[in-house]
Amino acid sequence: MKVHLINPSDKSFGTAVITPRWLFVLAAATPESFGDPVIVDETLERFDPLTIQPGDIVGIGIHTSNALRGYAIGRLVRERGAIPIFGGIHATLYPEESLELGQAHSVVKGDGDVAWGQALNDCVSNISQKIYDGGRIDADKFKPARWDLIPKGAYMWASVQTVRGCAKHCSFCSVWRTDGQKPRQRASDPIIEEIVELRRLGFRFIALADDNFYPVSLTDIKLAERQGNQARIEQLQTIRSDRFELMERMADLPKDMIFFTQITMEAAEDVAFLDAMRNARIKGALVGVEAVTPEGLKAVYKDFNLSGDKLVEQLRRFQDHGVHVLGSFIFGLSTDRAHTFDATLDLAKTAGLTFAQFVMLTPFAGTVDFEHWEKSFKGDVPTVGGIPLTRHWLIPQEQRPKMFMPHPTMSSDELRERTQGVWDRFYSLGAIWERSKCTRSLKSRLMFLFISKLYRQMYATTGIATDSARKSRANGWARWLAIPCQKLFRAEPMPNLEVPRKKMPALPELAAAATASNSFHVLG
Repeated sequence: MKVHLINPSDKSFGTAVITPRWLFVLAAATPESFGDPVIVDETLERFDPLTIQPGDIVGIGIHTSNALRGYAIGRLVRERGAIPIFGGIHATLYPEESLELGQAHSVVKGDGDVAWGQALNDCVSNISQKIYDGGRIDADKFKPARWDLIPKGAYMWASVQTVRGCAKHCSFCSVWRTDGQKPRQRASDPIIEEIVELRRLGFRFIALADDNFYPVSLTDIKLAERQGNQARIEQLQTIRSDRFELMERMADLPKDMIFFTQITMEAAEDVAFLDAMRNARIKGALVGVEAVTPEGLKAVYKDFNLSGDKLVEQLRRFQDHGVHVLGSFIFGLSTDRAHTFDATLDLAKTAGLTFAQFVMLTPFAGTVDFEHWEKSFKGDVPTVGGIPLTRHWLIPQEQRPKMFMPHPTMSSDELRERTQGVWDRFYSLGAIWERSKCTRSLKSRLMFLFISKLYRQMYATTGIATDSARKSRANGWARWLAIPCQKLFRAEPMPNLEVPRKKMPALPELAAAATASNSFHVLG
């Protein structure tokens, strides 16, 4: 009997940008008695059912976008006489769907670091439960990934998680509901040890795969202070202090290492934090801008962001402190009009964004947007091929609509064409080459050019295209572009690299003064 872990995907590029971390975390969570699991990432290569033998246990992780493919794999596994166990965000939201459509033997909801091992042991003992609730475990129970099982040369970037959960409540995002609004932050020791292990293997580009790398804002602490909640103030300051300790230790890692993360716009107000990011060589961050107007931000419950000239100023502040921004924008909000597309593109250029993504509003399962959208039908839900539109992830890709939420002034085709036009203009060859001036060498500019084109092919054309031929061409271009990108990101392994010693925590002067006074009035 073998244990298999499968990451479903409808598209295989032969190489991938970032490691699907969960595969290697669940490999670490697999009890030693089962041996090393067999890992299959379909973004690299298609799953071969013939590798599955009767009695094998197959873990299948799904999110909403790949659920349909995951269910198909579950049925194939059953046909082979093996035992499929589902997990992931979508299985957490819809466990019964995995049991029915994926023919799951069991479903692991929530965190799998502990529950996965229990599900495996129960399976062998013939006492399996239908549903295991892994809940939200404490950070000290997070499993470090089994990077010794990673296929050589398959990924450009590795990934390390430092915190789970996000205190925000954006209407289009399910993370705060599935991972919680309380930041669960790992200690610096296991994080640094994992990063060192990856550099020993030859990875120098690391994605900090966090829900929000800035889990405590200055505003959060000021609010706790106004409320007179001393326990809350101390808790938030401890989380903040630990962030600075981690970044200080990252600064002692090899100087060729580069990190990328995801962060909220509020970090732009925290100059001490941005400086610490620069010193830690966190050179890029995905920042959810979402909309460029106050009305749009209010529509997605993100009115803590700014708009207009103040938004440009905030975005530039990241880059003034050495942090390049990948700005994320949403099109299709009810407040959008024809001029919104040009205004968004102009802002992205004016703010000097290094990268940007322009996504069409989609009601993802588990979000506030989805709940409002589902209720809007009042029980009279249209169907596509007999499948309710409110279960759009179950509709085959070739039949699936590109827009689900009707817009008051624009048709689906107009929204799609305008969105594609913004992608095309932002990632034109001339625009990319102009932005590549932010790098210091010809090799770096070439790297910037290839990764920009790869990003566009993987996330724009394949997601917006309506016909299979166009998607096929996009996949072909992405596969071709991935080859030089992989070579540009590769680094010589450093097998003898040692873990930097832990230092005494040293907050920047401003934050230290605030901690000493137990007050953040000095920051306001």
